Amino acid sequence: MNNTPIAPFIKWAGGKRQLLGQICAKLPDKYNTYYEPFVGGGAVVFALCPERAVINDINPALVNVYRQIKTNPEEMIALVERLDEEAAADRKACYYARREIYNGKMKKNEYDVELAALFLYMNKHCFNGLYRVNEKGYFNVPYNNSKARSCSPENIRAVSAYLKKVTILEGDFQEACKGAAEGDFVFFDSPYAPLNPSSFESYTKEGFDVESHRRLAELFQELTRRGCRCMLTNHNTDFINELYEGFSKEVVVVKRNINSDASKRVGEEIIITNY
Repeated sequence: MNNTPIAPFIKWAGGKRQLLGQICAKLPDKYNTYYEPFVGGGAVVFALCPERAVINDINPALVNVYRQIKTNPEEMIALVERLDEEAAADRKACYYARREIYNGKMKKNEYDVELAALFLYMNKHCFNGLYRVNEKGYFNVPYNNSKARSCSPENIRAVSAYLKKVTILEGDFQEACKGAAEGDFVFFDSPYAPLNPSSFESYTKEGFDVESHRRLAELFQELTRRGCRCMLTNHNTDFINELYEGFSKEVVVVKRNINSDASKRVGEEIIITNY
């Protein structure tokens, strides 16, 4: 486990903070390069802070935040603090105005430090830290009435210092693992399979359908043949169990804070390893 004061700088759906104990207990004794093809909020990589790491995500706006924190931490901090200060007069109106600015920059593919600062601000002040876009690709999560600061300057600086030695990629999970070789460790915090198989149609809108899960399982097999140590987490469903038949599995009870129905906020996840 990491002994330095680094924490995830955003809240991310499906984040693994509550599973860190079980994940760390199942880590390989040693490995060369650490790969995380679905980095999301980075709970695991920041808990471990491996010496050699490759992180990846398919969300370009999220990857931009990582890259801007790596290269422009002080400008990021200044911009985010200014957003917080200016919002004090009318927090709700400021949130929706900034959401429009953010979507305007996304439309023009302006992946810069301002977009990253807006991303951090909205992640802190949107409902449950969700990142959701409409059919046009525009962020549409409502305001959450939070008065909290959008970031910790000290944590952003610590994250930046660590990311200086991390390779940050943007794209498909399969491409991200091309360099993984014998002795490396690959952690897959993969997009969740739906609890109900008939719900896969709605998941397709998020870009990770049945075929994507099958392709991921094939990659897991391929990396196993290469001699990589692999770990994957997902919902404990028949579909996931069938895809990873023959591998080691541990079922863990988890809380699901983002579900709007409190009765559905407890579930099971499965940790799958090839060692």
